[in-house]
Amino acid sequence: MITTIILAFVCLIVGCIAGYAIFRYVIKAKYNTTIAQAELEAKNIKEKKLLQVKEEFVNRKAQLDKEVQQRNQNLLQAENKLKQREISINQRQDAVSRRKSELDSMQSTLDKQAQALQRKEEEVAKLAAQEREKLEAISGLSADEAKERLITSLKDEARTNAQSYINEIMDEAKMTANKEAKKIVIQTIQRVATETAIENSVTVFHIDNDEVKGRIIGREGRNIRALEAATGVEIVVDDTPEAIVISAFDPVRREICRLALHQLITDGRIHPARIEEVVAKVKKQVDEEVLETGKRTAIDLGIHGLHPELIRIIGKMKYRSSYGQNLLMHARETANLAGIMAAELGLSSRKAKRAGLLHDIGKVPDEDTELSHAEYGAKIAEEYKEKPEIVNAIAAHHDECEMTSLIAPIVQVCDAISGARPGARREVAEAYIKRLKDLENIAMSYPGVTKTYAIQAGRELRVIVGADKVDDAQCNQLSLDIANKIQTDMTYPGQVKVCVIREVRSINYAK
Repeated sequence: MITTIILAFVCLIVGCIAGYAIFRYVIKAKYNTTIAQAELEAKNIKEKKLLQVKEEFVNRKAQLDKEVQQRNQNLLQAENKLKQREISINQRQDAVSRRKSELDSMQSTLDKQAQALQRKEEEVAKLAAQEREKLEAISGLSADEAKERLITSLKDEARTNAQSYINEIMDEAKMTANKEAKKIVIQTIQRVATETAIENSVTVFHIDNDEVKGRIIGREGRNIRALEAATGVEIVVDDTPEAIVISAFDPVRREICRLALHQLITDGRIHPARIEEVVAKVKKQVDEEVLETGKRTAIDLGIHGLHPELIRIIGKMKYRSSYGQNLLMHARETANLAGIMAAELGLSSRKAKRAGLLHDIGKVPDEDTELSHAEYGAKIAEEYKEKPEIVNAIAAHHDECEMTSLIAPIVQVCDAISGARPGARREVAEAYIKRLKDLENIAMSYPGVTKTYAIQAGRELRVIVGADKVDDAQCNQLSLDIANKIQTDMTYPGQVKVCVIREVRSINYAK
């Protein structure tokens, strides 16, 4: 038993020794193999790195060679330029040297000529002194006395010749002045050809069919009465086919009524409330159109820097007339005439155009004034910083003040030319419009009156009063007072019907 244990123990020890030896052999073999592989890989990596380094070295060397070659070329070019510049400088130096030598020779020649000239001048002075002494001895006068006598005789001769020349010029100017003035005026008129347009007091509004007339009149005439009350015109709806006549002396009222009718018919809704709403919108639209017309007129004439209020006044001229002649057309024509005439006379055409356009702005007053239209226009122009010569031309175009600039007579003449053309004006129409305005002003002078409209060619005066200021009993007395006032202060054909209207409105809103 013990022997078996000992044998087993010995076998175990022998087996361990043998296993260890085998393990060591295997480990050593693997180690040797790994080292061999590592050495091989290291060798391959080394060869690759060497190849990369060589390749990079070759590329870098080629790049450096290229840079060196480029620098050498640049140096060679710079060297060539320097050589050319040096050659050019040498040539310039040679030219300067030659020029200097030429100048030196010329200077020496000039010095010799100056010396010779000085000697000749001295000889001439001596000869002149000898001749003067001989002349003084022969004439018995000194040089100063002879000079004074010669100057006196020359003065008298020159004065006589100048006077005769002046007389000839004055005679020629008198003979040709009227001819030249007429020539300038005729040329100016010929270069400005403006159509003659006489303003009427009626506007014909065309409609598509006669059925529209009934809608415009409304039930028991309420629509047409509302439109006439809102615009201040007389609307004539008769048997004339496809036409409605709008009658009023004020072109602005006729235009507002025409535009309002157009919008109402296009919209289709025609009733008193809608009529008042549309008329209010159209009045605002006409105001905008007035401003646009003023701007466009100033641009067309090449006039800049006008005050916005002056532009608005110019636009309002479109709806005003002077003795039947459209005021804006008259102002434009006067401006063109004045500009051309000023250019013919060598004056500023821009200032003349400006003064011609503004000369009648006093005929479009925003307030009642006792001044004439020339004085009132000059006041407006001065208020809006126009130049003194423009203000004077406006104020003096009817000889109501002294003319202080050359533009003033030009504007006066051009205003007369524009207004005196055959058919340009019609004084009967102007008197008629003035009579209608006087009728409205008389009615407006009474307290409580809000609106007045002269219609039917001045045969009827409609007076609208405030319901809170005038009662029904006072309406009768007011119409009587206005009629008596018209009868006392005015001269008119036929009779004038005074119609006082008092309207009460009650308005509430459902919210």
